[in-house]
Amino acid sequence: MSFSLPLLGGLAAVLVLLVRPLFSPLRSVPGPFLARWTDAWYLYKVWRGDFEKTNRRLHEVYGPIVRYGPNRYSVSDATAIDIIYGHGSQFAKSSWYSAWAKPPPWTAREAGAGTLSLFNDQSISRHVHNRRQFQSTYSMTSLVSYEPYADECADIFAQRLEEFANAGTAVDLRYWFQCYAFDVIGMITYAKRFGFLDAGEDIGGVIRQIEDFFLYGALVGIYPSLHPLLYRLKNLMAGEKGYGRNYILKFALERLNDEQTQAKAQNSERESFLAKFMAKNAKDPETFTNEHTIAGCLSNVSAGSDTTAISLSAVFHFLLSNPDCLGKLQDEVDSLHAQGQLSRNPTFKETQQMPYLQAVMKEALRLHPIAGLPLERVVPEKGSTIGGVYFPPGTVVGLNIWVEHRNPAFFGDDADCFRPERWLTTDAEKLRVMNRHWVPFGIGSRTCIGRHISMLEMSKLIPRIIRDFDLHPSATSSGDTWPVLNTFIVRPTDFTVKFGLRDKSAQA
Repeated sequence: MSFSLPLLGGLAAVLVLLVRPLFSPLRSVPGPFLARWTDAWYLYKVWRGDFEKTNRRLHEVYGPIVRYGPNRYSVSDATAIDIIYGHGSQFAKSSWYSAWAKPPPWTAREAGAGTLSLFNDQSISRHVHNRRQFQSTYSMTSLVSYEPYADECADIFAQRLEEFANAGTAVDLRYWFQCYAFDVIGMITYAKRFGFLDAGEDIGGVIRQIEDFFLYGALVGIYPSLHPLLYRLKNLMAGEKGYGRNYILKFALERLNDEQTQAKAQNSERESFLAKFMAKNAKDPETFTNEHTIAGCLSNVSAGSDTTAISLSAVFHFLLSNPDCLGKLQDEVDSLHAQGQLSRNPTFKETQQMPYLQAVMKEALRLHPIAGLPLERVVPEKGSTIGGVYFPPGTVVGLNIWVEHRNPAFFGDDADCFRPERWLTTDAEKLRVMNRHWVPFGIGSRTCIGRHISMLEMSKLIPRIIRDFDLHPSATSSGDTWPVLNTFIVRPTDFTVKFGLRDKSAQA
């Protein structure tokens, strides 16, 4: 009898699991057979690293609303952006995001820094409050004062490219873009370069840890109840430095707590983020706490390099794959250079007068946005109708930017083609629709707070490379076979490019 009760309980649980989907009010929503019963289907597809392609195929086969788990639905509908992500929306982030945070402590010893984060916060009201504390620091108006920091790093980056050009060496350009972006973030945050460009190495192994962090979050977030245990096991096995997020936190804290770094940050000609954070904390420690200072520095370190490196790589991948577009951008850059309207280090203001450059960046970010998984949200307590389908409270719905950006309804029948000219149209209505559905940095109130840093770096670096160097593509840098890996962010795994020095006299 003692044996049969647990057995019967287990059988009953399995029976409920099998039968429940058949009586769900959303049972008519199509999707893969296994996804109706288990999230293991989604876990496997994410583990394969190409869900941005899988998600598109699901919509091509099943239509605008498709299931990818027992309670997970991907939506491709013109109304989804406003309903799910619009300002004032009550669709909170799903439990998938909890795996991107430090889990609650089990003991007093485990308590410590690093609990506050804008990205993974599932509380709408708390997110609004905390984001407000950082908003002014990340505004473009504030960031343009940091242009000299980006210029210093661009000078070293250009020096490295010149060395590669003289040696005839092919390099992984994405890696060097990440070195550049990391050092810019170091300057902006701490008024001190991390030294990636100087050493040409992964300083402290932090790039590898960031990659592991994204893979961990993408997979464990599907089964978030495992996160507290797996997080501790991973960090226990990794030793003193920790693993993934914990490792990155310690990397950021070491620099934040370094007395020389603090002194440099406070005495720098330009007020670094750290100096601003410390001043705000000193002025009102109850509103802007130590945790806010840590969160700001950690966010910059963990998300401020990979995203910019991927976006820069995407721009040059599409330019190398489309020589006519590369030629047009070169003509625009050379023309301004010849007229004396392009500084040695192009200023952000100068780049805003370059319409083709702006169109190239928008088009590259359209075809290769950073995030490659559905941005999951939970339907609020009153339920919601999206695309003609009623979703009960608690249902997880999401839009995948890779699906949205290639939707012919928004971007035309050539939505899969790289065509910067689409952004130069004089058709105001067409441009309005495209801009409404162009969301490479996220949507609504959860838009990436650091997007202006990325756009500042890209706007300044791209024309300098185009003006000063010839780029020679390889099989992995152009064409349709660009190798990428989707661990929530879709990063190229090989972007080999050769550089040559351009004849400056030919540009005059």
